[in-house]
Amino acid sequence: MKIIDRYVGSSVVATAFFGVVVLSLVLVLGNLFKELLDVIINNPDVPIGTVLAFLLLVLPFSLTFTIPWGFLTGILLVFGRISADNELIALKANGVSIPRICVPVFLLALALAAICFWINIEIAPKAEQQMTRAIVDIATSNPAALFRADEVVDQFPDRRVYVGGKDGDRLRNLIVFEINPANEPTKMIHAKEGIITADPANSRLLLKLFDARFEQRDEKEPRDITKIRQGIVLSEGVFPISLAQFYKEYLSGRRLSSYTLSELTAFMNAGAGGKLQEANVEFNKRFSASLACVAFALIAIPLGITTHRKETSVGFALSLVVAFTYFFFIIMADTFRGNAAAHPSLLIWAPNLIFMTLGGFLFWRLSKK
Repeated sequence: MKIIDRYVGSSVVATAFFGVVVLSLVLVLGNLFKELLDVIINNPDVPIGTVLAFLLLVLPFSLTFTIPWGFLTGILLVFGRISADNELIALKANGVSIPRICVPVFLLALALAAICFWINIEIAPKAEQQMTRAIVDIATSNPAALFRADEVVDQFPDRRVYVGGKDGDRLRNLIVFEINPANEPTKMIHAKEGIITADPANSRLLLKLFDARFEQRDEKEPRDITKIRQGIVLSEGVFPISLAQFYKEYLSGRRLSSYTLSELTAFMNAGAGGKLQEANVEFNKRFSASLACVAFALIAIPLGITTHRKETSVGFALSLVVAFTYFFFIIMADTFRGNAAAHPSLLIWAPNLIFMTLGGFLFWRLSKK
């Protein structure tokens, strides 16, 4: 039996490892382009070490999806091939039952579930914290990366900056709005050109403007354009933009996914800042998503055997359908986390309940044949 265990276990591990590597590469590169593409384009001098560090930080988040998916693919491919080559018939003829053949697979499922749980509660949240800080550090150390042509920069709580064009570090046709807490413009500055530099010692950016013209809005009725008062005109001047509020917003605006389990528990015990339901969904998500490997093992073994095909394309197609269906429930529950009527804390457990029930039934029926 040890030979059979090693044969089945090593086959699933090897195939699953290949699947995890391929899927992780796709997801990591996708996240890299999504998060860093604008920064890299606007800052060609970004060190390659920074990009590689970012890749490593994205990896733990990707593994929460790719480990279960790769494991699912490995089971489908291995058991599809074993079934197609009539190896199962030979084993059953020698008195080895289906449940006994699958023991190493279920042990692997439990081990991978424990690894996924560790990643979900500790590794991925810390990596997300570092990843967000890396993006902010890149942008603030090279502040020109924050400004793109024909776009409004809204990262600053009390400023809005429109850039008409950009030539390297030189910004053209700028409009700078100072806004009040009600998001109403109180002052406008028009400038033909500008250069942005960092002043980290004073936690601010310095926007040097050329050919600038100031306009003052009425404090009581800032939206009334008839009450705009023309201000001074400068051929050259420096306009400071404080980063203190920017950093404050960043630190207090953490996504729930960036909290470790202990931090999330403490956050919920403190009232969760009015986001108790959303925090509760995130809490349940950490546990539910960790059981994906167990759910996939239960349903993939019967599917792999009954398809009776050893073609890789069939296994990948099945894994795509099963994984998409499973993670669709997770994504939907996450989407409705703010809607109490949808019961997202229960919905987040739906894929495990459905897949384990269906998989358990199919596995029981298969073992009786």
